[in-house]
Amino acid sequence: MLSGKTVILVVEDHSIIRMCAVELIKEAGFEALEARCADEAISILESRMDVKLVFTDVEMPGTMDGLKLAHYIRNRWPPIKILAASGRTIIHENQFPEGARFFAKPYEDRSIVAAIIDLLGVPNVCAASGFVEDEEGAG
Repeated sequence: MLSGKTVILVVEDHSIIRMCAVELIKEAGFEALEARCADEAISILESRMDVKLVFTDVEMPGTMDGLKLAHYIRNRWPPIKILAASGRTIIHENQFPEGARFFAKPYEDRSIVAAIIDLLGVPNVCAASGFVEDEEGAG
């Protein structure tokens, strides 16, 4: 069932990290879908036309890693935004499709949420959940 919320697909092979990322996205006010590998992610993207952003791990088992998945997504579904993270491999953003963002793990939750908001162009979506501070509240 569609919730009317912006849909984000989390692609992560480690279940604990995937669960934490899904929870972060839900707490930020988005709908979260999850996949364990690139093949599952592609299957979801083929069946769901409402995914706006993919948040993927870089190092994953299977037919392609997160970097290859990012390029595949950009070629097949150009409007989908891409956010990637890795704890082992540091990749420059210029290796990703244009507009994609990369974060080294461990990342700060606020940084991920801020990048999602920026990529999607949806400011203030997280104000109620406390992820975005106003200028006066920063301190």
